Amino acid sequence: MAIALQDQYAPHNQCFGCGPSNDKGLRIKSFVEGDEVVAEFTPEPHHLAFPGVLNGGIIGTLLDCHSNWTAAWHLMVKRGEKSPPCTVTADYAIKLKRPTPLATVRLRAKVVESSDDRATIEATLEAEGKICATCRGTFVAVKEGHPAYHRW
Repeated sequence: MAIALQDQYAPHNQCFGCGPSNDKGLRIKSFVEGDEVVAEFTPEPHHLAFPGVLNGGIIGTLLDCHSNWTAAWHLMVKRGEKSPPCTVTADYAIKLKRPTPLATVRLRAKVVESSDDRATIEATLEAEGKICATCRGTFVAVKEGHPAYHRW
């Protein structure tokens, strides 16, 4: 069975969105599938915005963290390293295309551009067979001295 990128490379990470060690976090699990990174997340009632609809902030967090792991994985492979660099979000933009039902969502992300220390990612969030939100963001590998440098 495949191991999520977060569990394999950052089991003690406490990030709200993707940290396996955050008991109150979302704990998303991202998996490499070909040239994409995918994840599924099942929201709970306390993640809603209004009855039956997932909160936009939760949607943003899911896309941000999943895209960040896509960038970290890509930079690791590109550099030929055994573990991913610690990456942070430089910018990201979310488009909420339709209300997202409070149902299992599927995240898909892929690299559309990269350089030595950063990757631009495009991602989607789907629910019930429809794309409900999209994201495009830039994620940067940090250097020693940055507060996130040793986060995983």
